[in-house]
Amino acid sequence: MSSHAPNEARVIPLRGPRTDRLPSQPRSAPRTEPLWRDVVGDVLRRERLTQERTLKDVADAARISMPYLSEVERGRKEASSEVLAAAARALGLTLADLLTLARGELTRSVSRSERSRSVPPAEPGRDASPVGRDRSLVRRPGAAPAVPPYGGLCVAA
Repeated sequence: MSSHAPNEARVIPLRGPRTDRLPSQPRSAPRTEPLWRDVVGDVLRRERLTQERTLKDVADAARISMPYLSEVERGRKEASSEVLAAAARALGLTLADLLTLARGELTRSVSRSERSRSVPPAEPGRDASPVGRDRSLVRRPGAAPAVPPYGGLCVAA
């Protein structure tokens, strides 16, 4: 009786299937806002294609590798401020231009319903400041200063 093993190999994947969720999010929760790296990558790719330039051309001008720039454009890599500045310069932009374009893209991608739920619009003739909209921000005597909700974008590099 021979104990002959079949000539088939079992494949063990090194990585599981790709998911677009954060580790802290439950599987059923959809992501409501895009990731910063996705937005910046989209802006870089759109600017490059608008200028009709190749990935190799921009990567060479920015002095970064073509595969890395491709990963940044696809939102797979979280690029440093130095890499983003170099890619922006290669496209004839400043880092501030790139961040402004990304901010506009991010602002457009957030639905109006989410923004209206977080900060209600000011009534006509009323103060549009956060304190005018939310009386809980009014400082009471002896209380700590009120902190208004921040609805902008802050990027630290």
